[in-house]
Amino acid sequence: MPNTARWAATLTLTATAVCGPIAGSALAAPNAPASLYAPSALVLTTGHGQSTATATPQRAVTLTCAPGASGTHPAASDACADLRAVNGDLDALRARDGVLCTKLYDPVVVTVQGVWQGKRVDYERTFANECVKSSYGTALFAF
Repeated sequence: MPNTARWAATLTLTATAVCGPIAGSALAAPNAPASLYAPSALVLTTGHGQSTATATPQRAVTLTCAPGASGTHPAASDACADLRAVNGDLDALRARDGVLCTKLYDPVVVTVQGVWQGKRVDYERTFANECVKSSYGTALFAF
C-alpha cells in the first residue's frame, strides 16, 4: 500500500474514532431525559392592595428548589423547606403558632407563578397586613 493510501486510511480511522462518539451522543441527546429531577422554579411577588388587579408589585424574587435551593429569595433554603413541608400546596400553608399581629388592615397581595416539581403554579393570596403575610411558613413569604 502506498504511503498516501496509508495516510488516508489512518486519517479516516482517526476521524471516525474521535468524531464518531461525539456525533453519536449529539444524535442521542433528543431522546435522553433533560434532567434527573422535576423542574421547580418560581417567581414570587408582593405588593400593597386588595388584589393583583389593583396592587403594583413592590418586590419580586425568584426561587429554584431543584436540584438545590437558589434564586434571589433571601432565604431560599428555608423557603424551599416550607414548600416541601406542604408538598407544594400553597393553600395548605398556615400561620405559625404564637405570632401576634395587629388588626390594622393594610392588605398585602402575594403571587407565586412558575413550576413546582413539574406542575404549573399560579397562586394569589391577599393578607390583612405585612405581619400576617410573614407569619405563613417560616420564610416563603418573608422577602
